[in-house]
Amino acid sequence: TIIGNGEIYNYLELTEEFQLKSKLSTGSDFEPLLHIYAQEGEAAFDRLRGMYAFCLIGADGRTWLVRDPFGIKPLYIHARNGAVAFSSEPRSFGQAKVVSAISNQVAALHYTLENETAWPGVIRLEPGEVIEIVDGVPKRHRVRTAIPSPLRGGAGVGVRAAASDDDALRELDRVLEDSIKVHQRSDVPYGLFLSGGIDSATVATMMARLNTRPVVAYTCGFDAEGARDERAQAERIAKQLNLDWNNVSFGEEDFWAIVPQVAWATDDPVADYACLPTYKLAQQAKSRLTVVLTGEGGDELFGGYSRYRRAQRPKWLGGRVAEPQTDAVLGTSAIEAWRKHATQPNGLTTLQQAQYADIATWLPNDLLLKLDRMLMAHGLEGRTPFLDPEVAAFAFHLPDTLKTRGKFGKYILRAWLEKNCPAAEPWAKKKGFTVPVANWIAPRAADLAKTLPNVEAVRAAASADTIRAIFTDEAHAALRYPMLFLGLWGRIHTEGMSPKAARTSLFR
Repeated sequence: TIIGNGEIYNYLELTEEFQLKSKLSTGSDFEPLLHIYAQEGEAAFDRLRGMYAFCLIGADGRTWLVRDPFGIKPLYIHARNGAVAFSSEPRSFGQAKVVSAISNQVAALHYTLENETAWPGVIRLEPGEVIEIVDGVPKRHRVRTAIPSPLRGGAGVGVRAAASDDDALRELDRVLEDSIKVHQRSDVPYGLFLSGGIDSATVATMMARLNTRPVVAYTCGFDAEGARDERAQAERIAKQLNLDWNNVSFGEEDFWAIVPQVAWATDDPVADYACLPTYKLAQQAKSRLTVVLTGEGGDELFGGYSRYRRAQRPKWLGGRVAEPQTDAVLGTSAIEAWRKHATQPNGLTTLQQAQYADIATWLPNDLLLKLDRMLMAHGLEGRTPFLDPEVAAFAFHLPDTLKTRGKFGKYILRAWLEKNCPAAEPWAKKKGFTVPVANWIAPRAADLAKTLPNVEAVRAAASADTIRAIFTDEAHAALRYPMLFLGLWGRIHTEGMSPKAARTSLFR
């Protein structure tokens, strides 16, 4: 028996390799795994290419709980009285409790790091974790890393450290085509979210190559002073690629209507304001699509963040460790926890250290959790073709100079887009993506300064005086959205309020 959430993308290849066609009866992409497990045992899990969280009960009587190596799909367990329950959402286990460390991490980092959750006794499996249930007790066997080894000095998917740019570009084209081909395997309508940036433009370009009909794409932009988005760039890309492009607007009214729904959907808390446009995109796309491809993982695999380039500089040129910047008013416990979880193995370059840290912390606990919760709230399935074993093996064996070069990150993706989608303008300065939450919160800041100190989950992150200071002192304005989110999250998940009641309790 297997109970699974997600997709096994290489089920057709596995069916052929193990000659299973005559043995399969359901058409499920998880079914081949049962037969392969019967032959190979636990080693069968290493053959999977996909996003998944599953419980497998083998004919040998052994019971396993497994999460994919990137952590694209979540899995939570609760062991008690000789039994183990599991779910894709912690709220399945009842009502959450206030935990100071969780509140502080949400406020400071916008996500949580620990395996322990706000639900007593409920544990979040790590990405790649393999657990066996023995006599009603979960026992960890191993954690399968998403990052290939060795990271330095070896050849990866045909690209040597000394490979020319042209060789690397040809191999990038091959692995991208292969990954996107399997990620768009579906018997339901699929499309993509197109931000206008490098990552989603890369996915869109390859999807346009692989599909004969125009690919359906959705882009979100913001109607507010001071907002930044890449809508104009996305439209140019859509025209060149002949996409079926849909422009979605997000304004102040959307913000106040959606933020309580986001707090409800992210029971495992994520105070990332990028959840807001993702929720709106999913809300709009659900009428036409069931599966959505996105660009998550491109920055982490190909060195896109500016902090990666800063980390590579000598200290005398302003180089610094690529770690999150937190506000001193929240103390140091969150950043200390981050440093513990971001510990890297020996032998990595400075860039690889920064990539490793993000893949261990920010990627699964913020970006992928955001994607899963915002899309699943509308019955959509998000797929991430960059976060694929073949793509990761290629990316991590590239020399650093093909990831960052001069002032550019994601150098090789930009070079590929220059050839395949010039409309993406990959060498142009990007506007970036900024949700104007500060502008929208400002008129209600005085009210929130009064109501948020009454929420236990918020007080667990900071004192009442600090909370009031955050909403009255512009020096701490960046903390206002995380605190607002935490207030709504606490009302909903620890106090049992509905999203509407939670909103009314804090602001009208």
